[in-house]
Amino acid sequence: MSTLLVVDDDRLNCDLLQAVFTRQGYHVMTATSGREALELFHKHGPHVTLLDLRMPDMDGLAVLKEIRAHDPSAGVIILGGGSIEDQENQARELRVTDFLRKGLSLDILISAVNQVAQHTSRREAYVSKLGSDAPMLNESILVVDDEAMVRDLLFRFLTLRGYQVQSASNGPEAIAIIGKTKPDLVVLDLLLPGLSGIDVLRTLREKEYAGGVILLTGNHNEELLEEAWVLGPQEVLGKPVDLERLLTAVQLVMVCREC
Repeated sequence: MSTLLVVDDDRLNCDLLQAVFTRQGYHVMTATSGREALELFHKHGPHVTLLDLRMPDMDGLAVLKEIRAHDPSAGVIILGGGSIEDQENQARELRVTDFLRKGLSLDILISAVNQVAQHTSRREAYVSKLGSDAPMLNESILVVDDEAMVRDLLFRFLTLRGYQVQSASNGPEAIAIIGKTKPDLVVLDLLLPGLSGIDVLRTLREKEYAGGVILLTGNHNEELLEEAWVLGPQEVLGKPVDLERLLTAVQLVMVCREC
């Protein structure tokens, strides 16, 4: 049975979610403060933690930071009511598994929790089968796209496949993140406003960034694409993104890095 930790300072919300997910077959624990949540997390190691962003004593980001220090790959979904983009970006930098807006239908929430729980269960089965010394998937990816829907889709898709994913909405933010964390791969939109994807890639080459780069573009301008290829990306994929083709490209890049 999968375990779920619900963290919300509103007791009514805790009780509601406990009732909903108990009917879905989860063993549900609840906490109404960050400190209580961390105690339960350390003691029980839940498959999924459903975490309210805004709490009085210790907010969701602070709790997430403590969870990541204890378990870098734990499944954590933050529920943000009226959150701002900066808070969401901070959560992404802390490798939150998913970030959902409060007020979404229960069906969407249940589906998100089920996906994270299934991924965690597969990871546990993998470790159990190969032993405690089995290598864990820890490759890191930075997704750079100014479209929030595309950014969130790719973040969720790649996170649920075991990668450590961060995101950025513009070129300067991406360059700053790469300078700090040096991801193994950058999935980069070619047509960013302001500092374009080509400008970002050119900057990375000047800085001798050693990771891989996959470019995404909805523009079929041959001259632009030729300029992009000169800068040495591993792949250029069209938009709308074919997720399975993207996953294949990501896997190939990671394998080539190991070689």
